[in-house]
Amino acid sequence: MNRIDAAFARLQSEGKKAFVAYVAAGDPSFEASLEVVKTLADAGADIIELGLPFSDPLADGIVNQMAADRALKAGMNTARSLELIREFRKTHETPIVLFTYLNPIFTYGFERFHKDAAAAGADGILLLDLPPDEAKENDDLAKGEGLKHIRLIAPTTPDDRAELLAKSAEGFIYALSRTGVTGAHGVPSEGIGTQVAKIKAHATVPVCVGFGITKPEQAAMVAKNSDGVIVGSAIVKQIELHPNRAAEAVREFVTPLIEATKSAS
Repeated sequence: MNRIDAAFARLQSEGKKAFVAYVAAGDPSFEASLEVVKTLADAGADIIELGLPFSDPLADGIVNQMAADRALKAGMNTARSLELIREFRKTHETPIVLFTYLNPIFTYGFERFHKDAAAAGADGILLLDLPPDEAKENDDLAKGEGLKHIRLIAPTTPDDRAELLAKSAEGFIYALSRTGVTGAHGVPSEGIGTQVAKIKAHATVPVCVGFGITKPEQAAMVAKNSDGVIVGSAIVKQIELHPNRAAEAVREFVTPLIEATKSAS
């Protein structure tokens, strides 16, 4: 069983919700990033989203853009990101979802990347700028096997499009709590429960919610209305603020968020 499916099956049996944590691979360095990812797993993160450093992350806010820039300047690239996963897999089995754009994957070789990433120990991929219906129109983009394809659904996604995305999703669905780029600005929408219910009417996989979650009470609210909580920019900000003790700072920050997520289940 894919690690993502196994994680959600375990959580369902325990009556708990998932905590999904995002960080950029290689931020602020390969070694520090590996320590951060291990720390997230040890702290209780159920799934780790690992952003592949890219020079033009248009869907990301300034916090994640700067993280990608720091990683690139530290020598990180797609191949090194896969090496980071291989190192992580020597000690941990926490599922990893690659959060990325099409350009670096297409440059690497779409089919080859999927095979290499799965062999390295990745479990899923969220391609931000590759709509599933467009992928089907291109033979080169229709051969991605080995990784679960996570779908992104926003509050403004039309109902018929949301249905298409929900039915094609694998692993879990990333539901945006609000519109805009990634970042800790704003707060989760109060109508998230209604939004999740509409998605779940068509989905066969869990629905997790992200964007704007920075506090335990927000994590608890989202957890009560979904299958999981996704926190990204707020974690990345801790790495930016504390580059010399990134793993420790991340642990201190995520621990109350994880506790709130689990206690709200």
